[in-house]
This record gives sequence, structure tokens and C-alpha cells, in this order.
Amino acid sequence: MPKPYLRIAGRSLLEHAMRALLRCPGLAGGVVVITEGDRRWARLPASVRRRVMTTTGGATRARSVQRGLEALIAALPTDWVLVHDAARPCLPSGDLAALVTACRRDEVGGLLALPISETVKLADGEGRSGRSIPRDGLWRAQTPQMFRHGPLLRALSMALEEGIEATDEAVAIERLGLRPKLVEGSPLNIKVTRPADLVLASAALRIARERS
Repeated sequence: MPKPYLRIAGRSLLEHAMRALLRCPGLAGGVVVITEGDRRWARLPASVRRRVMTTTGGATRARSVQRGLEALIAALPTDWVLVHDAARPCLPSGDLAALVTACRRDEVGGLLALPISETVKLADGEGRSGRSIPRDGLWRAQTPQMFRHGPLLRALSMALEEGIEATDEAVAIERLGLRPKLVEGSPLNIKVTRPADLVLASAALRIARERS
């Protein structure tokens, strides 16, 4: 089962992620990047699919985001875009609102992120702790990330042409000499990477329902 279609709390991860974004005021529409031959997308509820189109992704995250941006043919270079991972199904509405508010008048844009509170270790080639890294000023990047369509597409395309696979959109924007704004998010915005993360994501969704 492809990760975006794993189910928790009665819906797929992709549905949860999309519903969170579709609640954003002023959202004109969007594009979902799917794999070639995906037959599961058409089975999702029409209410989720109504305002978005699909396009086929690439071999890496950066190439998939590039294709998604290229599919937004009606977008102006100055239009804001939000890039979000289907693997983050628990985006709190307050976090999304804070990101949009913080970035919509910013010259660059920004991303949700969390200050690192744990001690960070740098491993050596044998899987041992070589040294500890000061955590002051270190943040863990999350999504959504919010940038203007034109600069983001240009940044990703330039990085790919130079053989650099940006692991998130901010990496590509930083290569233009720009400094994305860090907007503090929530630990509940969990990324599902390992099987145990599904349990944590289910708990995060339950907490969100209880608070609403």
C-alpha cells in the first residue's frame, strides 16, 4: 500500500492532509502529485478531489514538486503556493493560519518548523556518537512551506540543473541567497515515516478532535 493511502481515523493520510489545506481561506485550488498508474486517487471522495488536479510525480521529492508547480498553469509568478506532504496528516489549523499570516506580507516566504530541544549527536562511520552539536538555533523543518510560485519554481529548477536534489523547498530558496521565515509549528504535525508513526498520528488526530 503506498504511504499516502494508508488509513488512520477512517481516512487515508492523503485525505487528512488535503482536508487540512482545503480549509485555508483564499485557497484557489491545487495539484496533487501522484505516481504513474495510480488508481486509488479516483476512489477518494469527490469532496476532496473537486478543487484539485493531479499530475505525475518524478523520481525524487524535488522533481515531484517541480512538476506540481508546472501543472499550476493559471498561477502567476507572484501567487503564493503552499507545498505540503501527504505524510503529514495532522496539520493543525492554527499552524496553517499562523504560517499564512506570517508569510503573506513577507518578501521571501517561509515554513513551519520546530526548535530542536533534544541533544543532537553526529554519528561517525561506525554508528557511534562522534560528537555533540550545539542545538542553539537548530530547527526541524515541517510542511507546509509557503513561497511565491515563480521564485520557487525557478529555485527548484536551478538546483536540479546543478545536480542538487533539494530535500525541501526552503533548501532551494536558500540557494538563491534568500532567507525563509521560520514559523514555529506544533509537535502534533507528525510526519509518518515509520509504522509506529501511524499510532502517533492517530493520537494527534484524536487530540485535535477533542480540542475542536
